Amino acid sequence: MTVHAHPDDEASKGAPTLAKYHAMGVHTVLVCCTGGEEGELQNPALREPGQPFHDMTPEDEKAAVVAARPAELAASAAIIGFDEVVMLGYRDSGMAESAANEHPECFHQADLDEATGRLVAEIRRTKPQVIITYGDDQKGYPHPDHLRVHDISVLAFERAGDPEWYPELGAPFTPSKLYYSVWSKARLLAVHDKMIELNGESPFEQDWLDRPSQDHRITTKIDVTEHMGARTGALRAHATQVDPTAGWWFGLSDEQLAEIYPWEDWILARSLAGPIPADDGERELFAGVSGVDLAAARTG
Repeated sequence: MTVHAHPDDEASKGAPTLAKYHAMGVHTVLVCCTGGEEGELQNPALREPGQPFHDMTPEDEKAAVVAARPAELAASAAIIGFDEVVMLGYRDSGMAESAANEHPECFHQADLDEATGRLVAEIRRTKPQVIITYGDDQKGYPHPDHLRVHDISVLAFERAGDPEWYPELGAPFTPSKLYYSVWSKARLLAVHDKMIELNGESPFEQDWLDRPSQDHRITTKIDVTEHMGARTGALRAHATQVDPTAGWWFGLSDEQLAEIYPWEDWILARSLAGPIPADDGERELFAGVSGVDLAAARTG
């Protein structure tokens, strides 16, 4: 199970890893906490003559973007290969300190225990052995919904197996491992250097290059060489949210990405399946999980 804040987050964070495990026969569940109602049109080509958003008023454009996002999410999820997509049912909170933060139905305003209970119900229903969520250090992008995703995921991991919490939401189930996503600085620098080599320029400005590294926290590296296309395809499926000409997302081909950095990186934050590695020694999310035969999955 992977928990995300908005439609399109599943495409930019972990799509190749989830595609890989789906291809291995693992039941994969996407939990999307909001509908992305505060998203704006990010693809300028859609405003050109003959395109869907041409000559719309700002109000009509906003409504059309909101209306498009469920279908975009469905298309992205199909490309990645999710077996289930669960909408947790909250409204997009918008960026920090925006008016949307005050909307009574937004995720930011949700009661923490109630929101955690919604996620606990899905954990108990689908019984994931591994849960992936956002990290505890989000200083680089402190979106209220991303912060809340982290908060409810950690609590749900702890409470799902506790019969004292939410007894009305199903039989207790305890997941084995909780992972945090992380932006690897080594990957960023590898992409930056390759784009400079090929194109003479990079979309990563100096403030990105100067960001503190969290690479020392990485415990787990998943080889996604064969599944880089899941990220590219899923991003393109979010046509209103992603500019298909953006070097940030598409400056390198899938083959070039796989050549310079073939992994996705994760931080193992909680483990009931053995000790947390002291370095990036793990190569499987299900390592140590009882009853999982990864070798059979890879060859079966």
